[in-house]
Amino acid sequence: MYSLFQEPWWLEAVAPNDWGRIEIKKNDALVATLPYVICKKYGIRMITMPPLTQTLGPWFQIRKQKNTTILSEQKELMTELIEKLPTHDYFLQNFHSSITNWLPFYWKGFKQTTRYSYILTDLSDLDKIWNNTSSKIKTHIRKARDRYHLKIRTDIDVERFLDINEMTYKRQNKKVPYSKDLVKRLDAACEERNSRKIFFAEDNNGTIHAAVYLVWDNNSAYYIMGGSDPALRNSGAVCLALWEAIQFAATVTKQFDFEGSMVEPIELFFRAFGGKQVPYFRVTRATNLPIKIGEAALQTLRFIQKRY
Repeated sequence: MYSLFQEPWWLEAVAPNDWGRIEIKKNDALVATLPYVICKKYGIRMITMPPLTQTLGPWFQIRKQKNTTILSEQKELMTELIEKLPTHDYFLQNFHSSITNWLPFYWKGFKQTTRYSYILTDLSDLDKIWNNTSSKIKTHIRKARDRYHLKIRTDIDVERFLDINEMTYKRQNKKVPYSKDLVKRLDAACEERNSRKIFFAEDNNGTIHAAVYLVWDNNSAYYIMGGSDPALRNSGAVCLALWEAIQFAATVTKQFDFEGSMVEPIELFFRAFGGKQVPYFRVTRATNLPIKIGEAALQTLRFIQKRY
């Protein structure tokens, strides 16, 4: 499935001048693409995932209906895409969940780790989504509205969002994994294409409790960033902002992707909104010997930690 993460404008915003796209055409028609971001660090050329980008991987336009024919054509196209990759020492991409066949990559020496996201796969029935949401989340939403009198605003600029977003990372003693300039650049590109909205939960005193940053394309909305004031974490603001974002998403697209997470407490929170657990593949390959040795050492260490 093609997503906005594969769009040239998105890649230019998150990785200016560091991205490319392999294209395969038949009879002048585009039948396959593989966008990538490549960077060099410590002398190592890496094809990797840029910030705020959930998935990349291959995209296909295959019209044949027979499964055997589809798989055969996928193998041919994937093999050609792999052969056209720029020279690199390490490859890491998250494939879209619609890519369920990664065998051609396996045959070329790639490895795969299964990861998970939670997706509301049908936004056409909001009552059903509400009924499937956990009672705890519903309680938080009602608390935010009734006790804290929070309202949702979408007319506040990205600068204020960045303040709230940074608070969350500071509370966890973590560095924000993307720069403010990158977010502003991406925000401008999304706003220009009417493909983003920021949901701020604000009280009667004008204090912002939490914010949710949403982007979307024709197939899905994606919750790519968020944040909350650590001093106001118990107000239910994040739950309220997310529920408002879900309701809005139902007016512009088909699905809502929570974008993960593999982090246990976050996974529990996203699962509580009733989404379907959907696997996707993280595909990697090391072609540089020191990196291969490092990977093997890391796997051995993990084995020892599990055993003892």
